[in-house]
Amino acid sequence: MGLTVMRRIRFCAGHRLVGHDGKCVHFHGHNYVAEFYVTGEVQDDVGRIIDFGVLKRKFKGWIDENWDHAFVLWDQDTNGLRAIRMVEPCRVFELPYNPTSENMARYLLEVVSPELLHDTGTHASKVVIWESEESCSEVTRG
Repeated sequence: MGLTVMRRIRFCAGHRLVGHDGKCVHFHGHNYVAEFYVTGEVQDDVGRIIDFGVLKRKFKGWIDENWDHAFVLWDQDTNGLRAIRMVEPCRVFELPYNPTSENMARYLLEVVSPELLHDTGTHASKVVIWESEESCSEVTRG
């Protein structure tokens, strides 16, 4: 029997979408919400698969250090990277693909979560990125 818990993390970040045919091709920002769904099989003596405080420390810590109040840009967006680095100070995180909400969720599920949860006996089964109150993307482990 698999048990799943979820931790929600809020953060603010900017991005732009290379090749977008609308206004998202320009630099802009969002008040994002990331939901991390973590699954495990074994409960501890308290009855938890993992403590919510541990999830907060790991996921919020990573988000705060890398994405919060930063620009998340595609590492192939040479024009955008050159332009944003003209502003000092400025935090930039280079994503290996265009920073759509789908790709941001994918990166958190496939790259960040395994690294953060490797010693916990759990794994991330799903990540949801809310770009606004009306729009989100979901990536699940296949």
